[in-house]
Amino acid sequence: MAALVPVEPFDLAIFGATGDLALGKLLPSLFHRWCDGQIPANSRIIAVARDELDDAAFRQLVRKRYLEGYERDLDEDSTWHAFAERLVYVPLNATDRDSDWSLLKAAFGDSSRLRLFYLALPPSLYAPASENLAHHGLNSPGSRIVLEKPIGSNFHTAREINQRVGEVFGEDSIFRIDHYLGKESVQNLLILRFGNWLFEPIWNATGIDHVQITVAESVGAGKRAAYYDTAGALRDMVQNHLLQLMCLVAMEPPSDLEADTVRTEKLKVLQALRPIRADDISGKAVRARYASGAIKGEAVPGYEAELGQSSDTETFVAIKAEIDNWRWAGVPFYLRTGKRMSHRYSEIVIQFKPVPHDVVKADSGKIRPNRLIIRLQPDEAVRLMLMTKDPGPGGVRVRYVPLNLSYAETFEKNYPDAYERLLMAVIRGNLGLFMRRDEVEAAWRWTDQILQSWTDSQSPVLTYPAGTDGPAESALLLAKDNREWFDESRT
Repeated sequence: MAALVPVEPFDLAIFGATGDLALGKLLPSLFHRWCDGQIPANSRIIAVARDELDDAAFRQLVRKRYLEGYERDLDEDSTWHAFAERLVYVPLNATDRDSDWSLLKAAFGDSSRLRLFYLALPPSLYAPASENLAHHGLNSPGSRIVLEKPIGSNFHTAREINQRVGEVFGEDSIFRIDHYLGKESVQNLLILRFGNWLFEPIWNATGIDHVQITVAESVGAGKRAAYYDTAGALRDMVQNHLLQLMCLVAMEPPSDLEADTVRTEKLKVLQALRPIRADDISGKAVRARYASGAIKGEAVPGYEAELGQSSDTETFVAIKAEIDNWRWAGVPFYLRTGKRMSHRYSEIVIQFKPVPHDVVKADSGKIRPNRLIIRLQPDEAVRLMLMTKDPGPGGVRVRYVPLNLSYAETFEKNYPDAYERLLMAVIRGNLGLFMRRDEVEAAWRWTDQILQSWTDSQSPVLTYPAGTDGPAESALLLAKDNREWFDESRT
């Protein structure tokens, strides 16, 4: 594994520090980077939330939540105690200009260290929180701000957030985070494509039949149900995660890997997406909501039962996306995401076109198209499915087998996870792993059209039993093109 290089000293204020994101992801990620020596000892982590806590109570809360997710004895862990001393708690309502902001000013002090603000808040609070930072003079020169996805709930709200935050922080100081872009296997997509001559000559409509991108979750809406019911799968997953993965698969070769070079190529993909209109949405996009069912033999309730009321919110989306440019004309990208599916996994499947002529006899086996399978989670891996001769006498028999690159077997297992990597990237000022303003707005333009088309066409929200891979209409989306969703059990 590459050496872990320490970052410069910093002061990081996390707004919404008592929420699930901060306690479940951000603070454990910072602790792990501290354990590996990447965070200098004179850095400070300032927790900001409305709860009336002191430093000791907050540190105990962080400890409790950490132990719920990780097996580690913190009582005798000197590394933990040293990290906890870096944590300072400031009670503050970030959207109230008249709150006592002097406490936050005092926590920062007069240090000239790099100053960072992480808004682990609902998107509607990004603009007022940013404006209050400016009003109280906390956005010192060179400071940076991190915004969690989704940026807004549609194109217009995203543009307003970008505009108002952009009046306080310059574009090169705004880090719009999508944790999928921090996954090791996602970052490897660029090197896999552009670092291997093997793929690029056929990475187009000449060599590729279609692409599938799936992000499947086995969990339900759970504690996020109240938020999720205002968003749904299209806004929550497709507009950011899936479209970003599609951009990395479909983008043109950049001249280098600098942030704006890569982000400009991704933007071109989003701008080339064919709109999905009301008159053809039934054949291009399926939405559904999970009903009661079973996950690994355990009965689970339906979405509406979890929510406690009826709902028209979709928890599953399958889309046939098409990119109108020279490279991808005629190559569909099938996007799929959902909650309460059969199991949790995220993967990209590149299916190449079949060979033009089958040279083996029918009784020797079936020649199948090559597939490149990029598993993002769990068990990160890259597999290339090939045809080969089955060893042994008695004539030619063919078999479909993988060339397998398992990250766990090839590399050290304890490389930093997505949030750990992205937090260090913010401190280093590496914008390449984050979305630019025009990317966010272009993605919203396309997804807004789908939402409007569902409304205009009065498309129903279908249902599917929990523990399955979505409604039958999802399979029909591919079946009418004589294709099917990739299923590892059939390889």
